[in-house]
Amino acid sequence: MGNRLASATSPYLLQHADNPVDWWEWGPEAFAEARRRDVPVLLSVGYAACHWCHVMAHESFEDQATADYLNAHYVSVKVDREERPDVDAVYMQATVATTGHGGWPMTCVLDHDGRPFFAGTYFPDQPRHGQPSFTQLLQAITDAWNDRREDVGTTAENIAAHIASNAVLEGSAPLDREVLDAAAGKVSREFDDVNAGFGGSPKFPPSMLVEFQLRHGGATDLAQAVATLERMARGGIYDQLGGGFARYSVDARWVVPHFEKMLYDNALLLSAYTSWFAVTGDPLARRIAEETGAFLVDELGTPQGGFSSALDADSEGAEGTYYVWTPAQLVEVLGADDGAWAASLLTVTEQGTFEHGSSVLQLLADPDDTDRWASVRQRLLAARARRERPAEDDKVVAAWNGLAVSGLARAAGVLEKPELLGAAVRAGTLLWDLHLADGRLRRVSRDGVVGKHAGVLEDYGCVADGFLALVEATGDDVWLERSGVLLEVALTQFADGDGGFHDTADDAETLIARPRDPSDNASPSGHSAVTHALLRYAALTGSGRHRDAAEAALATVRPLAERAPRFAGWSLAAAESAVDGPLEVVVVTEPGDPDGAALAARARRRLGAVVLVVSPEQARTSQIPLLHGRDLVEGRAAAYVCRGMVCERPVTDVGSLFV
Repeated sequence: MGNRLASATSPYLLQHADNPVDWWEWGPEAFAEARRRDVPVLLSVGYAACHWCHVMAHESFEDQATADYLNAHYVSVKVDREERPDVDAVYMQATVATTGHGGWPMTCVLDHDGRPFFAGTYFPDQPRHGQPSFTQLLQAITDAWNDRREDVGTTAENIAAHIASNAVLEGSAPLDREVLDAAAGKVSREFDDVNAGFGGSPKFPPSMLVEFQLRHGGATDLAQAVATLERMARGGIYDQLGGGFARYSVDARWVVPHFEKMLYDNALLLSAYTSWFAVTGDPLARRIAEETGAFLVDELGTPQGGFSSALDADSEGAEGTYYVWTPAQLVEVLGADDGAWAASLLTVTEQGTFEHGSSVLQLLADPDDTDRWASVRQRLLAARARRERPAEDDKVVAAWNGLAVSGLARAAGVLEKPELLGAAVRAGTLLWDLHLADGRLRRVSRDGVVGKHAGVLEDYGCVADGFLALVEATGDDVWLERSGVLLEVALTQFADGDGGFHDTADDAETLIARPRDPSDNASPSGHSAVTHALLRYAALTGSGRHRDAAEAALATVRPLAERAPRFAGWSLAAAESAVDGPLEVVVVTEPGDPDGAALAARARRRLGAVVLVVSPEQARTSQIPLLHGRDLVEGRAAAYVCRGMVCERPVTDVGSLFV
């Protein structure tokens, strides 16, 4: 690796540091070098926990002959998609447009203006299935660059024009109850009646979609959401020993995961399981929510108070070895009797459900002896701890930490787990103290040092919403002020005139297109994240400006909600709250009052509502507009239920709340 990446802090950029490719960071210097040498730019985009990124690095970039060819005929640029989601988004559009699919590693070849004229994902080092090897592709692209430059320019121009055309949003009519009902119906028809979830394999956790279903609240919605959450919780995608969810299941039955564990998945699923418990009181929902919260704090927590991005899938040179077991390994750790019992309970077979006769642990039914299971689980965890642990990508991503703050703060109230709130406050404090520089968010930090890359829309939306969750959880108005700072930047520097938002600020680095995508993927789009924050801020403050901005943002998503609601789950969940008010609930109670605690518990289990639980003194001294004029009623704890700051008569009896 050339010394141009020596100052990088991204674990992905520093991976395979001994490979002989002369890598450059993304920036004008790389393109200036390409112009000077009159060669194209090879762009490689990936992330630290990406299995196929490791494979391609080992097969091609560590090969001296391949590296020599790249160094002679290309300027090679390496980008961490988690640090630069804007670069990733623009060139992923090119990849999907030219190949019909996307993924990582993403490999694009660019002209001197950054326009792609070739795009793909993983390329093997040897020809396979009639497809050329990576080196053969490089040679063919070099020939085209040298001998058919006019054709290269035409292709680059056409792809760039296609990318630019995708930035137009067309919606203007409200995203109303009729649209929500139709979207719920369309989602339900795409449900997997056999295995739960949506789609075939690979199958991803539909956390935002089940949140919409739970909020929509129809019988079919609830049944499908619960079935999906239960199948995931009992399947191999969930770590039955240590807690936490893997990124996706490679099969349709939730048995074998792709073993990397992402912060954003677990933060969103913490919220989803908390919502399931809030609606039904199901003990499985509570257990998974508690274990997922503990996983975030114990396994992904950083010394500075934030949360790491991911745990890798690989250890000991192969994927999944940290997590899988054979019957013989169970007997070795547990003895014959407990080993056989555990194998039956956890679906560990002689044939195996994974590779080389090993099995991914599943817990398809609750154990009949909980004490025995607790002992077995602890012994297996202790044995697993002696294995090589997967690598940790310890960079702190602002948006994903915002999702974690939201999930932990809400779970702390619903599950009555104050330790989760402490973790949420620490992470929120880190984001404000470290990631905010000159009034603007930075995307990542590592080891307490903030990076140079500017925050994108999802950072502002997710962090602002996390701060607003802390307002609800603590009643501390400092978090309201901080969220207002972030939303002001979103409204003034990311908003477009049609009601939507760009993914980058108006003063961000200029790419071949300004990315703008309201659809959710594995994590919320910046558009949907900001919409949630705008609605919550308006509910707490009564701000018509923020409410109008939220409604305009929802209107721009209406065509997506009508056409492909599975990719608009987070916006649909926000729209459910908007149509419901959102409901604003203030519970005023003396600390330790059991009647107040009962009112608070009931209020916090209302999905989509903005809920504040405060003491009379907090209500009197707070700068939060929703709290003004709220007090005990005849000395008793009271709940105020409002919409748009207009409140019903306060209630003091929990049985009268939401009646």
